[in-house]
Formats: sequence, C-alpha cells, structure tokens
Amino acid sequence: MSKRKLITEKEILDLIYKGKRKIEIFGNELFTPAAKDKIAEFGIKILEVKNHSSSIDLSEPFYKLKKVALGSDHTGFSSKKMISNYLSDQGYEIIDVGTNDENSCDYPDFAIKVGGLVKRGEVYFGIIFDATGIPSAITANKIKGIRAATCYNEFSAKSAREHNNANILVLGAKTLGEETIKSIVNVWLNSEFLGDRHQRRLDKITNLENDN
Repeated sequence: MSKRKLITEKEILDLIYKGKRKIEIFGNELFTPAAKDKIAEFGIKILEVKNHSSSIDLSEPFYKLKKVALGSDHTGFSSKKMISNYLSDQGYEIIDVGTNDENSCDYPDFAIKVGGLVKRGEVYFGIIFDATGIPSAITANKIKGIRAATCYNEFSAKSAREHNNANILVLGAKTLGEETIKSIVNVWLNSEFLGDRHQRRLDKITNLENDN
C-alpha cells in the first residue's frame, strides 16, 4: 500500500500565491480540513489524473514566497521601519499598513489590517510591533483563521511556526533589542509547520473557533 501524501493549508496557499487555481490529484492524497477550507474559499479546481505521480510541487520552502505584511502602533514604529529595511534588503516584498510616524495611535487598527491581509491570502505572513507584543496579538487573534504568536526569543518563534502553524508574529518593541528582533524574524521565516499530531491539535482549535 503506497504512502498517502498529506496536503495541508500551506501547500494550497503556496499554489494560490503562484497564481494556480487547479490541483491534479492521483488518489493517494489526504487533505487536512484547513486545506479543504482554502480550496473552497478560493474556488480551486481538483482534477483527478490516472497513472501518474503527483504534480503538486511541494519542494519550495514557503518562506521563499517573500511577501510579508508589517504593522505597528507608535511604540513599534521604529522597530517596524528597521525590520522593513532589513527584509527588503533580503528580497522580501513588504506591505506596510502603518502607522507611519510616532504620533500616538491605536494598536487595534493596525493589527486588524495585518490580520485581514493574512486571512485573505494576500500575504503569507504578518509581523506586528507594539510595546510588549501582547495587545496586538490579542486583537489579531479575534480574526477567524488567524494564529498570532507573541514571541520573545528564537525558541518561541520556532515552536510557534513548527507546532502551532502561527501566521502572524507579534513582537514587543520595548522589550527586545534590534539584533534579537532580527534573529527572531529570521527563525520565524525559516521554520515550517510540522503537521502530523500538531495538525490534529490545531483542528480542535479550529472546531472551537467555528462553534463560537
């Protein structure tokens, strides 16, 4: 019996970002509930092909998609500007939703904008800055489908991606230094969701989200 190929939400989003709207399957694929949701949401066509190996290209690491949304309140403006320049130099496409200066503003406005871009699939990841990394995460996590994680070191960033499939990184501009922020962002962008038992646990969270 051949091993079944697990197709997750990440693989579906990868195809979407590449401009593809159809998937050829060969009978040995197993789609996660989150993957099925994205297929329905974006109207992906599924074509069954006989006697061929799978044509779904899963080889490209997802961090190479290189499209990131950035947002911050006034306390995180300087850190956002720094990481925007840092990621731009590495070839990332940046969508900056503001704020655009250090005048006092409300963090929910920008967390909502970043969360919306991630939810709609317009970017692969979001990064938000505020003073502590806590209030923006609380806000973003009110958006269905968002898994925002406040990370304070490289280990928490790696775990948030590998175990929790977090799609928004939230950082405290007043609690972390510039080089630590860069290091956390690098780990985040170069870590991938491991699936398996972690997907089972996320499915339980999704069910809870759908029931409330």
